[in-house]
Amino acid sequence: MSGHNSSELQVLCSSGQLFLQPLWDRLRTWEVLLQSPFFPVIFSITTYVGFCLPFVVLDILGPWVPALRRYKIHPNFSPSARQLLPCLGQTLYQHAVFVFPVTLLYWARSPVLLHREAPELLQLVSHVVLCLLLFDAEVFVWHVLHHKVPWLYRTFHKMHHQNSSTFALATQYMSVWELFSLGFFDMLNITLLGCHPLTVLTFHVVNIWLSVEDHSGYDFPWSTHRWVPFGWYGGVAHHDLHHSQFNCNFAPYFTHWDKILGTLKPAPLPAC
Repeated sequence: MSGHNSSELQVLCSSGQLFLQPLWDRLRTWEVLLQSPFFPVIFSITTYVGFCLPFVVLDILGPWVPALRRYKIHPNFSPSARQLLPCLGQTLYQHAVFVFPVTLLYWARSPVLLHREAPELLQLVSHVVLCLLLFDAEVFVWHVLHHKVPWLYRTFHKMHHQNSSTFALATQYMSVWELFSLGFFDMLNITLLGCHPLTVLTFHVVNIWLSVEDHSGYDFPWSTHRWVPFGWYGGVAHHDLHHSQFNCNFAPYFTHWDKILGTLKPAPLPAC
């Protein structure tokens, strides 16, 4: 009987692996690019800008399409070119001047090795969720410290708060120290968990999307926080309140750490 149960478990695991194997095999045809030191920077920038562009288009259309305003946290605010371009320029500059050299050094020390087999689906999902929870806890502590210690705020974090009304391209408008801090937490977690390269790519896509959505200024009926029950996930209105009031909602995504330490402030949701 135990042998029968063991064989059933192996079938379930292998079927979860087979589900992702065609995708992983297709990605491995780009092995030269995936193993290149250029790939992390190219992937990061293209994913980030790709997620920001739809919101930038909505911001441009906003003054001429009044129906869009019902979904905006600040209906009368639209970022100008003088706000958008410095944010985009800062992201491109930091990735070219700081992120790429560090990536090159890391690649020289430990080149990327691609597994032949895809991860199991359950393992991929569980690792992505664990990475998000760990990242959320680490950034919460980092964020609270940089608001409670005036020198840290003035020197490193104030730059990110220059735009009190958030918009997508302001997501990565931050100091080099803050950018590297977030990158360190990111790499620490995937290393501790021993994540498969496909899991790493999935986590980075999810993490970039959630951060852009939180800064987008738009609260749609399909926004991520509406899919997570019991108010466990804060969402765009939750994070926008942090940018406008500074002393609440320090966790980037989830709400449990702010609840525990008494810094949670629920945001009123627009009626959609």
